[in-house]
Amino acid sequence: MIEVIVQSRCDGCNRCVEVCPGSVLEVSAEGHPFIARQADCQSCYQCELYCTADAIYVGHDCERPQGIDEAQALASGTLGQYRRHSGWDEWADRYSNQQWRMGQVFRRAAGFRSGTIDGLGKP
Repeated sequence: MIEVIVQSRCDGCNRCVEVCPGSVLEVSAEGHPFIARQADCQSCYQCELYCTADAIYVGHDCERPQGIDEAQALASGTLGQYRRHSGWDEWADRYSNQQWRMGQVFRRAAGFRSGTIDGLGKP
């Protein structure tokens, strides 16, 4: 679940607002994103992937907030980690982007055991 947007890092691009499938984020009157509906977060990590400023912390518990604040998010040393380890954007030449495999992971979690992605026979 999305926990915090570190405003001191946020550049106001609002890509996170655009890509959020649950409309969890909104743009404030000042032009910066804020968490408007935290309980609607699907923990898809899209906001974190698209945040080139590494200003978003999404916690690992998708059912309830952990209560992380900005200082704790900064101290964790994990801001931007998901982007790096996913081989996203500027990290593509250092890490292999395996994001396409997420469909398979979600299907397994939901109880689907077909072993293919979208029934196309691709493992």
